[in-house]
Amino acid sequence: MQFRHKIAGGDFAKAGNAAISVKKVLSQLNINHTIAKKIVIALYEGEVNVVAHAWSGIVDVEIDENQIRILITDKGPGIEDIEQAMKEGYSTASPQVREMGFGAGLGLSNMRKNSDFMNITSIPGEGTVVELINNFRPDAG
Repeated sequence: MQFRHKIAGGDFAKAGNAAISVKKVLSQLNINHTIAKKIVIALYEGEVNVVAHAWSGIVDVEIDENQIRILITDKGPGIEDIEQAMKEGYSTASPQVREMGFGAGLGLSNMRKNSDFMNITSIPGEGTVVELINNFRPDAG
């Protein structure tokens, strides 16, 4: 099963729509609640990062019997220093984003904590790609 969701930079009202869609699908597939919750948290954090930092983005989701693979691709300023960006509390969010209650510098670390596998590639000035994988079974992967 595959599907795609577009994300508009700056549109906080729609941040989380892809996570809500994935949550519904995982519920219909009877995926373990704890695993589904981790997936939804990681995806939500990714969506908010795109909305807060990029001009646009796409979420591609692929679900099979063993795992879910999520690819979040954005067009935006990219990440200059991925290692620094992974540190809890580090944020490049604008003052406006912070005033809305976002930009605490926990997004990437929460994505990592809630994923079995996470990989980030970024080209400054062009954009970022985040791959997230969660296994449905302990022996999968």
